[in-house]
Amino acid sequence: MIRHVTATRYVTPLREGGSLPAVVEADDDGLYVAKFRGAGHGEKALVAELIAGEIARALGLLVPEIVLVNFDPRLAAAEPDQEIRELLQRSSGVNVGLDFLPGSLGLDPAAGFRPPADVCAAVVWFDSFVTNVDRDARNTNLLVWHRRLWLIDHGSALYIHHTWKDVPAHARKPLAAIKSHVLLPLAGSIVEADDRLAPLLSAELFRSIVEAVPDDWLVPQDGLPDPAAHRAAYLDYLNRRLAVHRALAQEAERVRTGA
Repeated sequence: MIRHVTATRYVTPLREGGSLPAVVEADDDGLYVAKFRGAGHGEKALVAELIAGEIARALGLLVPEIVLVNFDPRLAAAEPDQEIRELLQRSSGVNVGLDFLPGSLGLDPAAGFRPPADVCAAVVWFDSFVTNVDRDARNTNLLVWHRRLWLIDHGSALYIHHTWKDVPAHARKPLAAIKSHVLLPLAGSIVEADDRLAPLLSAELFRSIVEAVPDDWLVPQDGLPDPAAHRAAYLDYLNRRLAVHRALAQEAERVRTGA
């Protein structure tokens, strides 16, 4: 279950993020990194964040708790940056939040922390599956917290949903960006990761995750007039992707080994 919270205090913007997230305090006294529907790719980025993040969690990867944050832009009335203030004004209602990990640091491959090879392989496998194009050395979207690797920022995943064109062909297509994945040089066998991880995914799991997406994030578009049609499209794509998981893993392994 995805918890719902209400933001009670706007703490600070995180200007290093391209989507201009912010730290907010909520009515459960927790701090969350909120990502706003008024930014960049809008609601689709929030959908990808939720779906991809919860798939990662089902695979046993570490992802900060994802919550749905009800946000009133009046909380940020004192924000001096006009761009951020306008973003927040466009983001009234339900947004996405990730549990704030105090003291966490972005993964720096040169800093000496080396995640286990099987964890690296699992992250590569997962990113290949959800078509996450945003995990390279310049922008790892990985945190180190208590000497463990945490995954964040999946708003660029599932990019098929920006067009929904040629879904059967796209679902079979390996992720070309895997060649620049920051963890690929540290990863063990992607095929062995496939043996471990693919059995953890199912149509039932996908359905439970997709059902958690708020209706008002599923904005009508050509061919997808309502939330039910959107959910069917996501389920169809994820199930098609799962049906060819071995081929996707084998291609990632070929890239890893240079075969």
